[in-house]
Amino acid sequence: MKKIILMLLSVLLIPLTIHADDVSNESYGYGYKKQYNEQPPDLGFYAPLIEQYNGIYIGDQSNKNVYLTFDSGYEQGYMTQMLDVLEDKQVPATFFLSGHYIDDQPKLVKRMVDDGHIIGNHSDDHLDYTKASDDEIKRDLKRLDDKIKQTTDQDVVEFFRPAKGIFSERTLKLTDELGYTNVFWSVALVDWEESQQTSWQQAVDDLIEQMHPGAVVLMHTVTEDNAEALSHLIDELRDQGYEFKSLEQLVWNKHIPFG
Repeated sequence: MKKIILMLLSVLLIPLTIHADDVSNESYGYGYKKQYNEQPPDLGFYAPLIEQYNGIYIGDQSNKNVYLTFDSGYEQGYMTQMLDVLEDKQVPATFFLSGHYIDDQPKLVKRMVDDGHIIGNHSDDHLDYTKASDDEIKRDLKRLDDKIKQTTDQDVVEFFRPAKGIFSERTLKLTDELGYTNVFWSVALVDWEESQQTSWQQAVDDLIEQMHPGAVVLMHTVTEDNAEALSHLIDELRDQGYEFKSLEQLVWNKHIPFG
């Protein structure tokens, strides 16, 4: 939504000046204290900082909605299986992709959008933006946006997730003013290393233990456990009364309240 508004403003030749150098560039690695029994995690001071720059990490906690997101920097042979599950279960998702993934797997990237999913920007070069200049960040974002638009029918790239979850107030402010919604998460696994996996059942159990209304779930697509767990996770959450929604719905409801 923000990207569309900014595009319209640019057409009208309204100048948009970006100054992100007047805020702190102290680097943070995103994290939180887990809570259980359907309670959201405690983000400490991260929560108001992210919200100040219109970022999201959680949805409305009064509704049992879940938002699936996946980070993908490289292909390990499991994406097709996971897309098949999402298609079969009719579940929307957002995929945060690096430039390497789009260069390497254009057919899978196109399928994501054709299946109704959203592609988010995860940095073309998987950069730590806290160590990059404003101009470097802008160039990196644009390169990846261009790849997404050239590879798929997705016209606007609205969502951004910082590489490795590293951010600062400066990077939040800059990406916000460029029209991106920073997307963090409230439920996740340490699931990007095959050697640390135990079983698909353990992955499901760990996620269910953390689940809460409005959860933004982060998973990676590079392990067999996650590929096997996805179908079971969806079924279990639906049995518990959860519904799967897209990030677009989360942002729309956040900015356009009803009632």
